[in-house]
Amino acid sequence: MQHDLNHLIQNLLDELVESGEEVGLQVAAYLDGRLVVEAWAGLADEATGRPVDGETLFTSWSTTKGFVATCLHLLADRGLVAYDNPVATYWPEFAANGKAAITVRQILTHSAGIPHMPEGVTPDMMTDWTAMCMAIAGHAPLWKPGSKVAYHAWTFGWLIGEIIRRVDGRSIAQFAREELCLPLGIEDFYLGIPAEVEHRVAPLRQARPPAGSPIEVSDLNLRVLPPQVTSARVVNRPEVRRASIPGGGGVITARAVARHYAMLADFGQWQGTRLLSGERVELSRSLQTDAWDEVLEARNRKGLGYMLGGHDEEGGDIRMGRSGGEFGHPGNGGSLGFADPARKLGFGLTKNLMRSGLAREQTTAYRVAEAIRQYLDQTPLNPPAAESS
Repeated sequence: MQHDLNHLIQNLLDELVESGEEVGLQVAAYLDGRLVVEAWAGLADEATGRPVDGETLFTSWSTTKGFVATCLHLLADRGLVAYDNPVATYWPEFAANGKAAITVRQILTHSAGIPHMPEGVTPDMMTDWTAMCMAIAGHAPLWKPGSKVAYHAWTFGWLIGEIIRRVDGRSIAQFAREELCLPLGIEDFYLGIPAEVEHRVAPLRQARPPAGSPIEVSDLNLRVLPPQVTSARVVNRPEVRRASIPGGGGVITARAVARHYAMLADFGQWQGTRLLSGERVELSRSLQTDAWDEVLEARNRKGLGYMLGGHDEEGGDIRMGRSGGEFGHPGNGGSLGFADPARKLGFGLTKNLMRSGLAREQTTAYRVAEAIRQYLDQTPLNPPAAESS
């Protein structure tokens, strides 16, 4: 089964590259804790002709958020953070300008009212942790916290990361490495890469949007995703790759993403080691809101720091699956990671050609994940034994 499934996905990736739909990408999937898919195709670097391999690293934008949310849940599981406590309980300076009552839960569900970046933010400012946290602590909410949902595209990372630092004392990068990645045997998740892995990183490229895609951007979106910092050109800068930007700056392999979600798909366990209680995982993937999102400009099903699967018309992300029990996080341009507990599946896809404006059924992540789901649903995991005569 494993060989056939991997061969199927490898052929699909090769076709996507040969057609010009993708430049370079990786896919990994774990089933019940076993690596059943690890495939890659195309070029990591078009300029040099360097091919993608299993060790290629990709900047995967908001796919990073799933790891960050899991780190917060580790602290909550230890009784060190409570979702309904005000953020200011842990970060007193955050209470400024009408934010004293904003809770950790509201940050995790993107309903805190502070999705906007500091005015005049620059790439250099984004690499300065203290400067970003001070600026965000000084924000006034755009509306009454809890009254609207608006995707905190960049700010989510500094908000959750600073809560973790205030509670634990370690930076989010160090905490994630020591408390999440080390127990999982993940070596290739970076919030700030060391110089020695720079040569493994695949530069990103932004594809042209499909013909007919809307070109107008709302004033809110310009504040949440300022174009001077939200581009492939910016995140390809060496100093940005070396910085800890947990809202969208994770540099990762597909295998790392899939293994993280394989643990969550098994309700907090990985190869006999428990990282999170099953109850914590169940709570973290429970529906918190399916309201209209002012930034995403659509209904969106959200758990506690994760996006949820489900049908499009109900606000679900069908790339993760349609049952609604799947949870994870996509990234700008098409990367994706998710857990599907019903199938015991952990999935990761990383890529370097950022494509936007596509219907979800047209995306590479959907096509690959759906191929895996269809294969698994048609192939018994444990074929019944032949009846004795």
